[in-house]
Amino acid sequence: QVQLVESGGGLVQAGGSLRLSCAASGRTFSSYTMDWFRQAPGKEREFVAAIRWSGDRTYYADSVKGRFTIARDNAKNTVYLQMNSLKPEDTAVYYCAAPGSSYITSQVMGAMAYWGQGTQVTVSS
Repeated sequence: QVQLVESGGGLVQAGGSLRLSCAASGRTFSSYTMDWFRQAPGKEREFVAAIRWSGDRTYYADSVKGRFTIARDNAKNTVYLQMNSLKPEDTAVYYCAAPGSSYITSQVMGAMAYWGQGTQVTVSS
């Protein structure tokens, strides 16, 4: 059974920073792309960032490019999302996710088979 557990959310002022973590268990973590999605109130869940199994390639939504950085530590089975220059529009529940198969890359929500419980990020203006 795969489990993903996020942490690191909270309340921050605009312009501030937060680092989210997602700890994975129950699978060969180093063989899977890991993604971050977010869902703001009243909006659909959207892709934020992804990192390939080896960490050699990363992908970002246009809205976060240059401000967010995704990274992973395969020895710790953990993926991170460093969020800088936060804006009120970044307010959302952030989820880490993983596809159902190894060695594939996707930024599509429907391709994700595993989800964490989410962590709330609130950016005040």
